Amino acid sequence: MKKGLIQIYTGEGKGKTTAAIGQAVRARGRGYKVLLIQFSKEKKGSGEISLLESLGVKVICKGGKYKGPFLNKIGEDERKKIRTEWTTLLDKITQEISVQRYDLLILDEVNVVVHHGLIDEDRLINFIKKKPDFLEIILTGRHASPRLVQAAHLVSEIRNIKHPFEKGVKARKGIEY
Repeated sequence: MKKGLIQIYTGEGKGKTTAAIGQAVRARGRGYKVLLIQFSKEKKGSGEISLLESLGVKVICKGGKYKGPFLNKIGEDERKKIRTEWTTLLDKITQEISVQRYDLLILDEVNVVVHHGLIDEDRLINFIKKKPDFLEIILTGRHASPRLVQAAHLVSEIRNIKHPFEKGVKARKGIEY
């Protein structure tokens, strides 16, 4: 890739991670190296992880007990620990991108993580601004901040018009996870 851009998939609707994973598959189909970091998700229970890894996508999941809607219920001591861990991860990613020369980096749910103060927004924006020219970055998750939107080249907002969850249908294996 000659010139990598910054993409954001945000909004209240279903499909942000799905869109990013579709982009990962497309990039691998063209021989690009892909790194997917999933904040607030874990490998166990995700239907796409083993397939992506079999395609040669490197996947790092940072979920565990810090996932989804529970991010706002984390105590301050735990928040400090997570902030330190995830800030260190950004530093490690910077090094790994240089060494491994990834073409596409997906930071899944990072918008939510920033919204909840678990990664410093200034730190993420600085990370984006200092990226290698060849690197494409996709940021997913609800609550993309105005500053992140400003830093991006492409922003897609996924709206929720209707969702089966509203009628009591629970998340379905192979469809929602």
